[in-house]
Amino acid sequence: MERYLEPGEEVRLSARPHGVALVRPLARALTWGAAGGVCVLYGFSVHWAIAAAGAAAICAGALAALRAVWRWDRTSVVLTSDKLLVVYGIAKRHAAAVRLDRVQAVEVEQSLTGRLLGYGTLVAGNLEIPYVTGARDVVRLLR
Repeated sequence: MERYLEPGEEVRLSARPHGVALVRPLARALTWGAAGGVCVLYGFSVHWAIAAAGAAAICAGALAALRAVWRWDRTSVVLTSDKLLVVYGIAKRHAAAVRLDRVQAVEVEQSLTGRLLGYGTLVAGNLEIPYVTGARDVVRLLR
């Protein structure tokens, strides 16, 4: 994280996206795993190839779940004294940043679910960061 900071810049907040960001990818992975499980259980009585396809589907679901959690874990939202940035990527790290002195307004977009669970999309200039935990608190820190 330090390589994205300039000398004298201090970190005010560093957080990972809200856990709700994992709901869709994990639901897809669970669907693959459940379908694969059904194929494995009932496939042996029909044909061995169906059971093999089911095992492959279970593996695909497990890999999809691992990838989703790993991507979520490797994503950080960082607010410093000078900029707001999001750092993401597994093998190759990327950073998108916006300088706070160049941003006129910082907005928070929240759905009803976002308000209930405490997350939102943070929009600062041309940078849009979804699933920010405590997005309203981030805006308060910016003021």
